[in-house]
Amino acid sequence: MQLLEKINNHSATIGVIGLGYVGLPLVIQFAKAGFTTIGFDVDKDKIADLKEGKTYIKHIPVEEVKVLKGNGFRATTNFALLEHTDCVIICVPTPLGPHREPDLSFVLNTTKTVAKHLHKGQLIVLESTTYPGTTDGEMREILEATGMTAGKDFYLAFSPEREDPNNQHYSTRTIPKIVGGYTGNCLKAADALYRTIVTTTVPVSSTKVAEAAKLLENIYRAVNIAMVNELKILFDRMGIDIHEVIEAAKTKPFGFQAFYPGPGLGGHCIPIDPFYLTWKAREYDFHTKFIELAGEINTSMPYYVVDKVISALHTKKKTLPSSRILVLGLAYKKDIDDTRESPSLRIIELLEEKGAHVDFNDPYIPRTKKMRKYDLKKSSVPLEERTLRNYDCVVVATDHSCYDYEFILKHASLVVDTRNATHGCKHNGNVVKA
Repeated sequence: MQLLEKINNHSATIGVIGLGYVGLPLVIQFAKAGFTTIGFDVDKDKIADLKEGKTYIKHIPVEEVKVLKGNGFRATTNFALLEHTDCVIICVPTPLGPHREPDLSFVLNTTKTVAKHLHKGQLIVLESTTYPGTTDGEMREILEATGMTAGKDFYLAFSPEREDPNNQHYSTRTIPKIVGGYTGNCLKAADALYRTIVTTTVPVSSTKVAEAAKLLENIYRAVNIAMVNELKILFDRMGIDIHEVIEAAKTKPFGFQAFYPGPGLGGHCIPIDPFYLTWKAREYDFHTKFIELAGEINTSMPYYVVDKVISALHTKKKTLPSSRILVLGLAYKKDIDDTRESPSLRIIELLEEKGAHVDFNDPYIPRTKKMRKYDLKKSSVPLEERTLRNYDCVVVATDHSCYDYEFILKHASLVVDTRNATHGCKHNGNVVKA
């Protein structure tokens, strides 16, 4: 196989489509490994930043992006350059539609673009999370409409992304990489490619197994987070601190893994991916009860937070419609700048629907951007003594490490803490846990 030889001697040209949280770390690793790498994206601002050696993702330092310069990397919006690639990795969004149905438009439209420039011996890999059968089915059909055959004229594989932004223990290189191919030769090519940039690959028997493995990982988390969120509400009514319960339970050295409650689910995976399987299951006359129940609980958490805010204000003889609320943290988890599916967005929307004046502070997000479901048109307000005193309630929605919680508690008249961030603080007489 000529492609294997080019991969093994690092003379293959790698194309990565989508330079976001998944694609950018990939091009950095391929560039470090000595491959000629082309990054494709429709976002001209990202292309401009990369050409100038700038980073647009907080947890990816500028030093990493600067590695791309002078290492055979090119960022472009010109997809005609796909003709010059030996391997193409697709890292585009797979969101949900308005009725929680899979939206594969980004994947399928990208595949159509790839098909226009497909040539013999080329490897095409999908990394975007999807339901089992997408790679072998819709993608393969589009690519084979060119007259070429997968596994014979070109190679087709699926390797799910496993990025965890700002994870201090695992990186793109050290996270084991699952790889599934349409045929045996497809698997060989994809596995060889990823072995050049990651320490461990996990070959599986098919693209469907690889697709299903990614869904299992995210469904496992979604279901367990839903369970602990439900217990948080119950234990709150019983006067029991869920966080103390978790700390006690996790001392068991076997049979228990700690999951933590919060104001809802966020990110590009856990709130979305499970519903890809729910939708696909209908084709097999199967009802995914656990997934749907978990989704119901997790999507209800912002409502629970708002109810806690209303109740907390009531103790101060105030009502929500006449109150000023400051939400701390817009990112979906601590110490990152990613707002995708962040529960903070829904909390702000619900508070405003009930008549409150709402502002936010996030040190990593200076202003909100227009998203598929939200366009808040807000800018982060400064977190100062005067600012804090100006609000009737401060809601800790994201527990960024850089927040000085003692300072916040000292100057805020009322704090609703959804992340247990204020645990252990001295000035906690004005805190309501949510």
